[in-house]
Amino acid sequence: MSNAIPSAPNLTQRPPRSPRVRLGGYVILARILDKGRAELAGTAGEYKFNNPMDRHWFRFTGITPEALKAELATGKGDGAMLAWIAEHAPHKHAPWEIQQWSAYHNERGPDGDVETIEFFAQRVGTVAKDREDIKTWFDYLDADDHVTFGGKA
Repeated sequence: MSNAIPSAPNLTQRPPRSPRVRLGGYVILARILDKGRAELAGTAGEYKFNNPMDRHWFRFTGITPEALKAELATGKGDGAMLAWIAEHAPHKHAPWEIQQWSAYHNERGPDGDVETIEFFAQRVGTVAKDREDIKTWFDYLDADDHVTFGGKA
């Protein structure tokens, strides 16, 4: 597919925005938009739109990945996408609810079963074996993006 989306990032050249970047108060939304635009343009590389992390945002807002991607295909920028989300999200949230949801996800690490904790430790070990400060999923994503594009962990 040709790059019909003028603002589509080339995720084979650089990572999407950090999951910590807030857009409309939401963490991970800017990253989701980057990945969706890149997927539409055929420049997503190894990045996956609607991955398990993205699905937390989709569940919170009630917007489907298909609907968001269709709206991205119109070429809207971030501001117009936020307006569309505010109008079309089945689950409406007050700013304080978005802030609490975002704060939770900003600090969320592996929890629950042993398999998830082991999976997280293995993933961190592949990018930053000697780093003990990588405790959250967002810490891991930022480190992985940095190392993937030539940075040193």
